[in-house]
Amino acid sequence: MALAAFAAAPGYGVLVLAVAASGVPQALANPVTNHLIATRVPAGRRGGVTGWKQSGVQFGAFVAGLPLAALAGAANWRIAVGVAAAIAFVAGLLVLALPADPAPASRPRWTTARPTRDAAWLCGFSALLGSGISAVNTYVALFGARQLALPVGAASALVAVLGIAGIAGRVGWSRLAARSGEPGSLLPPLAVGAAVAALALVAAAGWGAWWAWAAVTGLGVCAVSANAVSMVTVISTSPKASVAQDSAVVSAGFFAGFALGPPVAGALVDAAGGRYQYAWTTVAAEFLAAGVTAWWWRGREARP
Repeated sequence: MALAAFAAAPGYGVLVLAVAASGVPQALANPVTNHLIATRVPAGRRGGVTGWKQSGVQFGAFVAGLPLAALAGAANWRIAVGVAAAIAFVAGLLVLALPADPAPASRPRWTTARPTRDAAWLCGFSALLGSGISAVNTYVALFGARQLALPVGAASALVAVLGIAGIAGRVGWSRLAARSGEPGSLLPPLAVGAAVAALALVAAAGWGAWWAWAAVTGLGVCAVSANAVSMVTVISTSPKASVAQDSAVVSAGFFAGFALGPPVAGALVDAAGGRYQYAWTTVAAEFLAAGVTAWWWRGREARP
């Protein structure tokens, strides 16, 4: 419905409202799908299923960025967005094939989600992680085109490499996290690896564009993958009855960071006269702070 409103919007104000409305179903996605994995997928398969589920974002962006972009160019953007709305509608119909949950013993009540057990620190970790990831997603193509003087196609390919590396990393790390029995132990090294990859973007400005390709590969394998591992951690550590609630808390932290990252990075780019070194250094600091948060929690859990 939000995409259909977007496609039919008569002006900019309606476009903004449609995008805002789309946030509601997006917010429901991780809590619901994590609940389904925790209650309907055997324990031995949860890591792989979670990795593929989280990779749906990258798959969707890749698919939308190719045929829908071509359709928008050949026809117009309203038709392309309308096709996306139709695809979402069909996906909704396919969900009807899933068996229903048992009827609740009592009428559900509207309550504010509160974190339990590991969800509180994962919320903070995810806020820092999301802030860095969103800044990279928003500006890395512009960085490639404007500061590194890459052709537009090559600059856009930086985002594609980020997505492909993210798919591979999310599936691989999620499976490893589930098999390890302690999925949270992977979060500190992944966050630190993401910080190092962000510093490679700083290096690209002075030492050559090839650093940018290494950076986006590392960010996909580490930063993008860490979000999937955090979801495996929620599913593994939360009681089944609170998986959806805890997933909502962790997702809220991630999307709060996602909303904050681009404006902060954009302000830093403007302050630096259109150069991105300060922005990428801040992103690296955010990832490092996420790693410190995860390490602190792991150390606290290890103490008797």
